[in-house]
Amino acid sequence: MALLEIKNLSVSFDTSAGLFKAVDGIDVSVDAREVLAIVGESGSGKSVAMLAVMGLLPSTATVTADKMEFEGLDLLSMNAADKRKIIGKDIAMIFQEPVASLNPCFTVGFQIEEVLGMHMGLNGKAARDRAVELLQLVGISDGAERLGAFPHQMSGGQCQRVMIAMAIACNPKLLIADEPTTALDVTIQKQILDLLVSLQVEHGMGLIMITHDMGVVAETADRVIVQYKGHKMEEADVLSLFENPQSNYTRALLSALPENAVGDRLPTVSDFVFEPAPGVN
Repeated sequence: MALLEIKNLSVSFDTSAGLFKAVDGIDVSVDAREVLAIVGESGSGKSVAMLAVMGLLPSTATVTADKMEFEGLDLLSMNAADKRKIIGKDIAMIFQEPVASLNPCFTVGFQIEEVLGMHMGLNGKAARDRAVELLQLVGISDGAERLGAFPHQMSGGQCQRVMIAMAIACNPKLLIADEPTTALDVTIQKQILDLLVSLQVEHGMGLIMITHDMGVVAETADRVIVQYKGHKMEEADVLSLFENPQSNYTRALLSALPENAVGDRLPTVSDFVFEPAPGVN
């Protein structure tokens, strides 16, 4: 049984211009101890699909699926109270732009301890000690001192580490990382990716990595889903994807890598109708 299994997921938004379909009938599955990359350019529906799993889309969104199960539990029919017991504990998500995702009005210690109190029942000294342990685990050595810091007093890389600490606080079975290295410099990007993969291996989590960076895919993923304008274009193990892509959109993405530059000009992904790989819905 897959850790997470989704069949025929669609997400539409009611806008002033009419109904907009951001995700159109995709299937997604991930197993424990597996790293799945969902890749595609901005606007391809990668984040929206995973926010649907988390139940974090606005009221203007309509989510439908033939199946959305976590460890065999139906997330679509589950009541809100039962779903809250899973989301944030067994399924956790690291969001884009960590400085914006953290609450600027509360210290990072408060925000980590809030997660521990809500899902693990830890309070007082026990929560504080666990928060320090988590900060040290994600590479913030002066965790005890940092508990009293506000997000604006920390660098982007440190805030991202705090977000990771919050996400893994309850030892989730599935971790979703949405563009976890956005707006970080190259050195910090490498550190964050190495940290996520090491935590995934150490804790045996399933990891979904949302990215537009094919280099991140090559470095971290076991299996890859390629999306374009809400559609799944291709799904393959990472080696097959790079060596023998089946979708012309995947080939276009790979051709746009920096190493394929001709002179001073990079190839571009033109806006034309792409066909999914054979057998992909």
